[in-house]
Amino acid sequence: MHGAIFEWEDLEPRTVLPGLHGRFLHSGAMSFVLWVMDAGSAFPRHTHPHEQVVHVFEGELELTVEGIATVLKPGMVAVIPPNAVHAGRALTACRAMDVFHPLREDYMRNDGPNILQAAASAEG
Repeated sequence: MHGAIFEWEDLEPRTVLPGLHGRFLHSGAMSFVLWVMDAGSAFPRHTHPHEQVVHVFEGELELTVEGIATVLKPGMVAVIPPNAVHAGRALTACRAMDVFHPLREDYMRNDGPNILQAAASAEG
């Protein structure tokens, strides 16, 4: 097998916003984030040019895409089109994975705010 194998537990978690703790991994064309979310934590309303797939493993995550809210439960997957306005809120403690295409370059840097942090600053 060619490629790379990673253990999520070997990747250092980063707290992106209060209650949103992610482990970040990047392939040649995609970015992956394994999120652990505290109950009540929120992803602010934002957009980005990436297609995004959200897969919930544990808990309940309210996802709003273009004004339509859906509660995602374990085993559910949502696909968010590029440039769609979306936000999320952990109704309970959650564990979920986001997959982005193309790469989330803002998630690859540690030297400045990413799209979520910039959106949270704009709201606050």
